[in-house]
Amino acid sequence: MEVKGATLLFTLAGVMITFAGFSTLLLVLRPATGARLSLLDRYLAKTVMTFIFVLTAAALLPALFALYDIGETWIWRGSGVLFALPMLSLQVTYPSRRRKVIGKGPPPEIYAVLVVLGAAVTLAMLCYVVAGLQYSAAVYITALTIDFFTVVFGFLVALDIIMQQPLEVSDGSAGAAGAALAPSPRA
Repeated sequence: MEVKGATLLFTLAGVMITFAGFSTLLLVLRPATGARLSLLDRYLAKTVMTFIFVLTAAALLPALFALYDIGETWIWRGSGVLFALPMLSLQVTYPSRRRKVIGKGPPPEIYAVLVVLGAAVTLAMLCYVVAGLQYSAAVYITALTIDFFTVVFGFLVALDIIMQQPLEVSDGSAGAAGAALAPSPRA
């Protein structure tokens, strides 16, 4: 049984994994310039990977459920719940998790897009697909796509902040990426 939008879902999953690898590679290569990885660098890499793996799993869930000949309405309901619960948790707790690690909350633009817009879209999708309405597949895939782009936006804003940080040069004896981390001045 082929699930609606399977090609788009598989394409999204591929784009998401490519983005996760690319974004992490950008941050990991920073020490090659002689800079130490800041707390913000490490936190951003971990956060992007976590968000992207939840999104990628959500892109693959409908096809997985379809293998078991589950009815289409239940494919989208099950996928919607299994995607929305961890995603909403990540979105809503992002500011407090960031504050705990970095010492400051996210910039207003990240809060507005990643947290508020992302959580609103995820919650709206969850309500729609649980109700079993006609275009559940389209709403699910749209929410997945929007959530992906909120993560991309958050990464780009954070990357801009990281690139504005003063370069903290390693002293040579500290080793590579495992060196002691210095907190960033503008998190």
